[in-house]
Amino acid sequence: MYILTVEDNFSSAHQLRGYKGKCENMHGHNWKVTLSIKGSELDNIGLLIDFHEIKGILKDIMNYLDHKNLNETAPFDTINPSSENIARYICEEVERSLKTGYKGVTAESVTVWESGTSRCTYYPE
Repeated sequence: MYILTVEDNFSSAHQLRGYKGKCENMHGHNWKVTLSIKGSELDNIGLLIDFHEIKGILKDIMNYLDHKNLNETAPFDTINPSSENIARYICEEVERSLKTGYKGVTAESVTVWESGTSRCTYYPE
């Protein structure tokens, strides 16, 4: 099994619905995202997938979330934009992209850092 990892970031604002505390108020983060993908079959030149392609998949998702109020951005206009839900959303979007041309390559995990000391990692089942 091979695991490839890339990182990117985005900046956005959010507030947690139903939360009692500081995070119920609108605030922003400079989010760092770590994406790991996995697979066991290399192509004819010895690559699982080109790092450039993985970075492009992640960049498209980061561009969608960047400089937005997440509470007004689907799907977070209906679900809470928590670190947990953001990590799951990014992972599901990566999986959707990988299914359109990368046989046997899947998301292994997505880690979302909302600060230098707080992060959430999502592993798809």
